[in-house]
Amino acid sequence: MANGASRPPGQSRPEGKTPYVTSAVGIEETEGSQRVRRLTLFTRTVIWVTGLVCAAFLLGSLAQAWTNSQLTQSLQRAQQATQQLQQQHSKLEQQAKHYADPYVIESEARQQQGYTRPGEHVVIVANAQKPNQPQAPSTRKKSSPSNFWQAWWNLFFGNG
Repeated sequence: MANGASRPPGQSRPEGKTPYVTSAVGIEETEGSQRVRRLTLFTRTVIWVTGLVCAAFLLGSLAQAWTNSQLTQSLQRAQQATQQLQQQHSKLEQQAKHYADPYVIESEARQQQGYTRPGEHVVIVANAQKPNQPQAPSTRKKSSPSNFWQAWWNLFFGNG
């Protein structure tokens, strides 16, 4: 135990020795095995760093693909809206060309506003029948209104 006296208390191995079973038996670790262990640690570190860099590139690519997808959808919606507006514009252009015709303007004014040219007389036919249709005789007798209010009643609600 001469060796034990030179060691500080609580330390079971001499300074600079490795905690492997081989060192306890007396087989010391060689320089080559230490170099291999260092190369293995370096290789593991390089693999981890490479993996992290690849993962970062993968995440960046996925984010870019998602952004491109969103932009493509937005572009499609804008193109559809543009196409609808172009269709509406062409319809409005056709209407403008149609109503630019003076005969159409005159026809619309006569039908909707009742306009006439100077010297024309407006004739309104209230009960127009087709010429080939005979007038059907009424089967119901019209009773003479008994008083003024009955006439108004008949005017608004019929002879019921």
